[in-house]
Amino acid sequence: MISTPDRRKIVKLIDEARQDGASREKACKVLGISLRTYQRWTLKGDIESDGRPCATHPPPINKLTPKEREQIVDTSNQPEYKSLPPSQIVPALADKGIYIASESSFYRVLKEAEQRHHRGKAQAPRKSTKPKSYKATGPNQVWSWDITYLAAAITGTFYRLYLVMDIYSRKIVGWEIHETETAAHASMLIRKACLAEGINDKKLVLHSDNGAPMKGATMLATLQKLGVVPSFSRPSVSDDNPYSESLFKTLKYTPAYPSKAFESLDMAREWVLVFVRWYNDEHHHSGIQFVTPAERHRGQDREILLGREAVYTAANECHPERWSRGTRNWAPIEEVWLNPENTSASEGGIIEEAA
Repeated sequence: MISTPDRRKIVKLIDEARQDGASREKACKVLGISLRTYQRWTLKGDIESDGRPCATHPPPINKLTPKEREQIVDTSNQPEYKSLPPSQIVPALADKGIYIASESSFYRVLKEAEQRHHRGKAQAPRKSTKPKSYKATGPNQVWSWDITYLAAAITGTFYRLYLVMDIYSRKIVGWEIHETETAAHASMLIRKACLAEGINDKKLVLHSDNGAPMKGATMLATLQKLGVVPSFSRPSVSDDNPYSESLFKTLKYTPAYPSKAFESLDMAREWVLVFVRWYNDEHHHSGIQFVTPAERHRGQDREILLGREAVYTAANECHPERWSRGTRNWAPIEEVWLNPENTSASEGGIIEEAA
């Protein structure tokens, strides 16, 4: 059967020959097709498909079988996966040595089964111009921190959640909840986080917005004493601190987040403690190839990703016809940028790797 590109080329050549005075029949004969074939291709103005009733079309060799489609739906409805999107289910299955189908196939099959629905409350993210750039090639090189409000039982009052994360591993390295927002609380939190992570004379960059606790004299003095380099967002631009904003979004839009205000400071602290343990040790983060922040912080992500690569290679060997574009890239994320100026950030914004 003549391919669609060849049909277009043949029709174009015949049309050019006719414009030069040749007959359609002779032009068709020279090109090895009959006049009726040319007429069939051009009669309805559609040369994309072969309209012959008896034409044979090769079946799609990469189509999922009904059994595989049923397995996708059944797996997605299992108790351990029913609250997760395919982007979380597929890596979790790969960690168990199981491959059923790609994420896109999961999404497509679930959509056809009317089981793909948006359950989030957030709007689509917006792009913005970023300030000075910093690069992290390992843990404890660049941290990001911020403060968010947690509603208290008394209307109009809030608890303040101070939260520090490592942008390379996405691990939460420190957090506290207070009733007030002060530089003293922030200073103590950073001291504790540096002590817990063993930060000693390392070139750590700490990024935050321009709030009073971030730029207070007590806080700046603490950073100077610890040898930490402060970095600040532009005034009134929250998107300059994207990692902390993203983490707060994850925290407040997780299904486990209370629908009612926290009745006490202790209850707020208890809930955040559970969230931090889940986020660090169980959550497969999309920004770091769906490993957990704790695994990446400990340097275990490479071994895990190699295991997933082996699973995909084995799946490819079983059905090579389904991998026309190659297997999924499970290579680890080597570097993480804070507010990159462009695709190749300027050398002035690059920090040295931690010793």
